[in-house]
Amino acid sequence: MANDDKKKQTKPAKKVSEAVKEINGLKEQIVKLEANILYSKAEAENQRKRSLEEIEKSRKFAVERFSQEILLVKDSLDAALIIEKATLDDYKNGMELTKKQLIDIFGKFGIEEIDPNGESFDPNYHQAMSMIETEDEENKVLSVMQKGYKLNERVLRPALVSVSKKK
Repeated sequence: MANDDKKKQTKPAKKVSEAVKEINGLKEQIVKLEANILYSKAEAENQRKRSLEEIEKSRKFAVERFSQEILLVKDSLDAALIIEKATLDDYKNGMELTKKQLIDIFGKFGIEEIDPNGESFDPNYHQAMSMIETEDEENKVLSVMQKGYKLNERVLRPALVSVSKKK
């Protein structure tokens, strides 16, 4: 009988021992998984911070290339002001060259002029400053007071226009 008691105690003890080993193994696995989760969270947070820093740098220096190009226009204007004995024609030619230089820079950076003279009025690109009664077609741009500009198809400034209306 004593032998039977030992066998009965050994089986439960063995089961308890196996259960304890399994529990310890699961605890180790939990610790590893928690460490992996913490590592993943930290990595995601670092990536988020790097992305924010990159966005901030991009925003800060987005106009750097444009600024370098526009400085060429300022240099041209400064050079014109240095000339002491220039004629009106010299200044006019210089202004035309400087304007061409500026238009070239606009082209490089996707800035387009909106000059709607004679076109139909489009409130997406034009701002009506006045309406003039005419016999002509209605909603036609009659004059442009100030040209508008688009940056990559997005309106920077609408053109200020006079629009026709029926008498």
